[in-house]
Amino acid sequence: MCGRYVTPDEAAMERAYNLTARQWEAWMDEAYRPSYNVAPSQRVPVLRVIRQVGGERRIDPMRWGLIPFFARGEPPKYSTINAMIEKLDVAPAWRGPWRRGQRCVMPAAGFYEWQVQPDGAKQPYYIQPAGDGEVFSIAALWDRSRTESGEDVLSCAIITMPANELLSEIHNAKQRMPLILPPEAVDTWLTGTPEQATALLVPYPSELMRAHRVSKRVNAPRNDDPELMAPVEPDNGQQALQL
Repeated sequence: MCGRYVTPDEAAMERAYNLTARQWEAWMDEAYRPSYNVAPSQRVPVLRVIRQVGGERRIDPMRWGLIPFFARGEPPKYSTINAMIEKLDVAPAWRGPWRRGQRCVMPAAGFYEWQVQPDGAKQPYYIQPAGDGEVFSIAALWDRSRTESGEDVLSCAIITMPANELLSEIHNAKQRMPLILPPEAVDTWLTGTPEQATALLVPYPSELMRAHRVSKRVNAPRNDDPELMAPVEPDNGQQALQL
């Protein structure tokens, strides 16, 4: 599961996806700024391909927490922030977008996961790209739902899967992780066939990620500042991460 993450700044996304200013037009009515503690139901930048305009890439603002097309713009009573790969083709919320090829990417500078400690406390970790990487390309689904008043609501959900070695150690209660795409797979995910997309449903390598403990201030969505990503030392009695 992924319940909090960090959105990159505009320049990092432009470099990662070769975007131009025109491909940000959907954000013209609001000033985009990165968030260091994105929480469900917030509007987030989403990369998708618009087939009606020649397959052009575009960044659109979407609600994190998918609202199925049949829901008339009303968020479901159940959580739809994460779509399990095991249920993409069967769950009512996911099978429509999956079969229609409504695949997208949710750019992330990094994300948070919580490790259950021996005493039952939960320690947050920040996971980010290793080396010179600036952005994780998190695979996602999007959908469009129309309210009774005729307003279109765009929304998205992160695809999750069984964790790799690193995330199994960190997210030790559920051992899940986001589906992260290598840079060379982004085009295929956005425009490829269902068979090509299915072939990308594999764990991201642990060696391409790095992680460290962060403050429990991240537990509160109202906290949104760069210090949330700063490393902290283990508390007394806590063990350091061993891989």
